[in-house]
Amino acid sequence: MAETIAGYEPVVELTRGGIVECVHFGAMAVVDSDGNLLTSLGDPRLVTFPRSSMKPLQALPFVEDGGPEHFGLTDEEVAILCASHHGTDEHVRVLRAIHAKAGLTESDLQCGTHWPADKATVLAMRERGEEPTPYRHNCSGKHSGMLAQAVLHGYSKSDYLSMENPLQQRILSTVAEMCETEPQSMAVGIDGCSAPVFAMPLYNFALAMARLADPASLDEPRASACRKITHAMMTHPVMVSGPGGLDTVLMEVMKGKAAVKGGAEGYQMISLMPDACGKGSPGVGVAFKISDGDSNRRATYALVTALLKALGFEAEMASEAFSSFNAPILRNWRGLEIGEIRVARPLVINKTW
Repeated sequence: MAETIAGYEPVVELTRGGIVECVHFGAMAVVDSDGNLLTSLGDPRLVTFPRSSMKPLQALPFVEDGGPEHFGLTDEEVAILCASHHGTDEHVRVLRAIHAKAGLTESDLQCGTHWPADKATVLAMRERGEEPTPYRHNCSGKHSGMLAQAVLHGYSKSDYLSMENPLQQRILSTVAEMCETEPQSMAVGIDGCSAPVFAMPLYNFALAMARLADPASLDEPRASACRKITHAMMTHPVMVSGPGGLDTVLMEVMKGKAAVKGGAEGYQMISLMPDACGKGSPGVGVAFKISDGDSNRRATYALVTALLKALGFEAEMASEAFSSFNAPILRNWRGLEIGEIRVARPLVINKTW
């Protein structure tokens, strides 16, 4: 078996009968807010798209410019701007409130339409004969934030997703600054929701996530905006994902110590707050990518669990609330133990505190 594949290495393996049957390749960077690389897997400089993990940074210019105060948005409403929500009725309620305050309509959204991720919501909608609308799209919170930013500054709403719109140029420059890289160095792609998405090395994105958690080195009002975003996400985690979602449950069990946001195709970010990893510990940013896209997220769950244990969060990972994500024993449909899922090699954290 190859030791690496285009910057990736084996990160999670599944066994059966004592034999490794399946391997997920991945790459990871764990960085503190001073820029120190604490640990890595594969190539920490691997360039890839964070996908929806980038949403807190895409919301940053709006928050930095005083958008929430201008429109009177609550922390709950700020949280959904950073979300890949499950499309529940509660999510729709919050989105409607944002649109009412910002003078927007659902028809302004250009994210598209799909059925909600929340199964109970889908069943209820079908019983009512209700078809999904853009409010149910998991990215409609991000798009609502972009539209509100357009209203705030008088930018065009009709082409708010165009890279020619000053809105997207502002987002690009903000993301580049947080990642400590140049805007022209980042490839621009189109996300599943039609919004621009930018590629950068894992290290740089992890650095941005560490600074999001620990913005002491940043100028005001950006530092305040970072704190407002992480506070909103951690205070209203169900808005960021939904009932039973990894991002929601992990923020619930971490209790104000981490802001978490997953992305499509096996991407995951975690921002650990100052002092979360021990007294005097800096902010820590985590960014990793599973090369095969990790469609059922089993590699993501295993890697998140192992990493947070290595960082000292054994109790949180062993909690009943997190048990569905921390399941190292593999069982078949009869409940028989048939193997295990585990990280391919131990994770060693080079602590700076």
